[in-house]
Amino acid sequence: MIKVVGVRFRRAGKIYYFDPKDMVMKKGDHVIVETARGVEYGTVIITPGTVAEDQVVQPLKPVIRVATPEDDKVEAKNKEKEKQAYIICQEKIKKHGLEMKLVEAEYTFDNNKLLFYFTADGRIDFRELVKDLAAVFRTRIELRQIGVRDETKILGGVGICGRELCCHTFLSEFAPVSIKMAKEQNLSLNPSKISGVCGRLMCCLKNEEDTYEYLNSRLPNPGDRVTTCDNLKGEVQSVNVLRQRVKVVVDNGEEKEIREYQADQLRFKQKNRKDRHKISKEELKELAALEDKGGKSKLDDTK
Repeated sequence: MIKVVGVRFRRAGKIYYFDPKDMVMKKGDHVIVETARGVEYGTVIITPGTVAEDQVVQPLKPVIRVATPEDDKVEAKNKEKEKQAYIICQEKIKKHGLEMKLVEAEYTFDNNKLLFYFTADGRIDFRELVKDLAAVFRTRIELRQIGVRDETKILGGVGICGRELCCHTFLSEFAPVSIKMAKEQNLSLNPSKISGVCGRLMCCLKNEEDTYEYLNSRLPNPGDRVTTCDNLKGEVQSVNVLRQRVKVVVDNGEEKEIREYQADQLRFKQKNRKDRHKISKEELKELAALEDKGGKSKLDDTK
């Protein structure tokens, strides 16, 4: 076991471990730490405690100090400088005629590096832009191309649920999201209904995936042949996943009728689940563009 403190550098960002040494700090305190990209100002999210050594990336860097009032003033000043840097960079982008959208400017705490995050449809040759920016700010300049999910995480917004976006408030890492999750939850495959503000599949589809996989595994598919608890044979007309109820068209000897049963009142052959929706090739191509494989966020440097 090794003693660590968890520090975050941006809202809903990834949590990094540092050595707290013998310093006293509590959740919400600000600290100054040394990272791979320079000295940074972070917020304590996990108070000092012990974790398994395999959860820590070595070498574990120490916390330099708990932030002082002077450090807080420097950080506030940096935030103001970032606003001005953003405006200047936008002007330079326009001057060079580059097809890129500037999202955010960010100074390291020690001002040794100025980062600009941007989105673009393809690769951008920004070498001349970097030279111009370095001449203006006289510090190391880094331009980092990010994806639409990272852009939305930075800018924030409100989802169709009426709440602030998960990625902007608490979701520290993006999980892979696929069309299979939407089909498993029997959702409409209308792109406007299942895509988020970023234009990709909504992250919340992942939240209930495990539950729906389990519930669906206990149900037959519409069209399957089943035997009921009263020894009648029939064909499944529809299923209610959450209530675990199944409507079956049965033949009672005189006529066909629809009866409703609990899933555990039916016997049927378990098999690989079929897609609940028929999708044309054009629709499938459109929906596939919404999928996201997850992976490491471009906002997360190795600290």
